[in-house]
Amino acid sequence: MSPRLVLRISLLAAAAMAAPMSHAENTLVGFASLPAATFAKGPTSGQFASSANGETLPLIDKQPVQGFSAVLPGPEAGTYYVMTDNGFGTKANSPDALLRIYALRPDFRRWNGRGIVGSGTVSPVDRTTGSWRPDFDGRSFLSLRDPDSKIGFPIVADRTYYPYSGSGPGSAEIPVADAIRKGHLLTGADLDIESMRQDKNGNRWFGDEFGPFLVKTDASGKLLRAAIPLPGVQSPDSPYLDGGTANLNRSAGYEGMAINAAGDMLYPMLEGTVSGDPVKSLRIYEFDVDSESYTGRHWLYALDASGTNIGDMTAVNDHQFIVIERNGTQEPRFKKLFLIDLAQVDEAGYAQKTELVDLMNLADPHDLNADGSTLFTFPFVTIEDVLVLDSRTLLVMNDNNYPGSSKVEGVPDANEFLQIRLDQPLKPR
Repeated sequence: MSPRLVLRISLLAAAAMAAPMSHAENTLVGFASLPAATFAKGPTSGQFASSANGETLPLIDKQPVQGFSAVLPGPEAGTYYVMTDNGFGTKANSPDALLRIYALRPDFRRWNGRGIVGSGTVSPVDRTTGSWRPDFDGRSFLSLRDPDSKIGFPIVADRTYYPYSGSGPGSAEIPVADAIRKGHLLTGADLDIESMRQDKNGNRWFGDEFGPFLVKTDASGKLLRAAIPLPGVQSPDSPYLDGGTANLNRSAGYEGMAINAAGDMLYPMLEGTVSGDPVKSLRIYEFDVDSESYTGRHWLYALDASGTNIGDMTAVNDHQFIVIERNGTQEPRFKKLFLIDLAQVDEAGYAQKTELVDLMNLADPHDLNADGSTLFTFPFVTIEDVLVLDSRTLLVMNDNNYPGSSKVEGVPDANEFLQIRLDQPLKPR
């Protein structure tokens, strides 16, 4: 070998050793945040919940814009519909919290190749046109309601006084707000909705934890039929329990729910294990929109050894789905996205499961959340929203559990919106 060739090989080897290893990473490419203290017009709320993290309850003549537990594309590109859950966390403390869908637009902080652009703020928009609104007012949200008494059991709007068994300073003699009674508005003591999908007819379906139920409304939020119970499964909060024995823990009903591309099959997923099922297994069901009935098919999802709950489920295509999985502790924090495949099932009925994103380990090379670090972590207790934007990009959001959750002691959590670029593309429908 000639001396010149030896020298060239040596230089190439030295350069290779000195260069950093290059590899693909899941990367934060957009960040926006809605402050915890964001409110909308409405009847007084929080009369039966406790103040926390410097936030004082009740909220006089207003509702908190928080607790986002589902997300859908909004009226125009870049806008989203976000669904609130039952309010303040329990059936007992949320009879004055309205079940709502808000329309909003995040102005993501992002890197455009030269610098950071975007304010990182979130603005209300008109729920029909997507145009900017100065406040979260009646044009930016809709409330779920049951004017025709379809739901099948008594609701707060049927009462003269709020039911009281919460932890706040409430009284058993607080009259139900006129707006709730006259509008037959649904509250967090009626349903705990945790997932939302739109079917081929433009109607919306909600997955509830109290029953668990599937709930159908039209596009305006009006209930179209009785809440549909899950055969053979009941939680302690079911209005149909009647002293019977629940076989599903409280707050373990429908948490995630996907829909197929045709918009005629729903795939609701329980957050907890049904009594008698294998430990740390969760059921996924199939529900036919046209017949409004379960097909009889179901699959099992295996929680990770570190996982305790799921936060959402959304479709990639007609057999692959993304599931948010988490634990409930401060340390260690386990917050991940998994890709599951219902067409790949083992002999025990478990769907194939592959880790997709570690939300505690995202690259943030441009420090989009301005925390001084190029490592982004998402340590919230409840992360309950995921939406596929394209084959390489996901939208992920948290439920901030206003005012109780706090990743920084004494500071109520905000609602954060992430755009994540995947290191490997999906195969969306």
